[in-house]
Amino acid sequence: MESGQGRKVRSDKKWSVQPTISIELRDCIHRLSKITGEHIKDVIEAICVSGIDNKKVITYLSSNFRQDIRINNTLYIGDSSRASVKKRTAPGQSERVSTRVSGTMHVSLKALAYSLDCSAARACALLVDATVRDADFINEFVKEFLEKHVDSEQMRELKKVLKYVKANNPYEEDVSWAALLSYLIEEVRTGAEKVQDTITGFVINNWKQ
Repeated sequence: MESGQGRKVRSDKKWSVQPTISIELRDCIHRLSKITGEHIKDVIEAICVSGIDNKKVITYLSSNFRQDIRINNTLYIGDSSRASVKKRTAPGQSERVSTRVSGTMHVSLKALAYSLDCSAARACALLVDATVRDADFINEFVKEFLEKHVDSEQMRELKKVLKYVKANNPYEEDVSWAALLSYLIEEVRTGAEKVQDTITGFVINNWKQ
């Protein structure tokens, strides 16, 4: 617990953030939730955590910085003459979503909001959008999820599957971990309540010799 004046605040307290995002981005997050079996709130939090430490993402956002900000030992110079992001909206419909972030992430969002000259919710929305647009993010997100939730033997078998698919793909497409897991879920849809069950079923029934 951290003590202050009067009421104490838990050091592990989660902070509620409700960014408004485009329907297309919401659908993308829902798909990640379905693929991994993770709750939507947890997926959004994971996106924020990944994005705030991704220099490519922050550099992309820095074109909107109106105040100076230092993130991970890099100083980004703001320009108060830049157009405000407060009222910018993505084309089409939008929807408010909800997540809960750690105290550290909440502080980062407030700092980002200060530099962008907007609310923490708006900064969160921009961070989520910029992170998901990074081609490497979804692949790494799913790979890290798999490494945490399947055993080492299953992970070795999945790597063999991915290697085989890449080597024998006639379409010159880059097959990602996300695409592989999505395919496995479709193949072993019935009777598999968890991602681990999906992978076990596929490895046992279709691949492992």
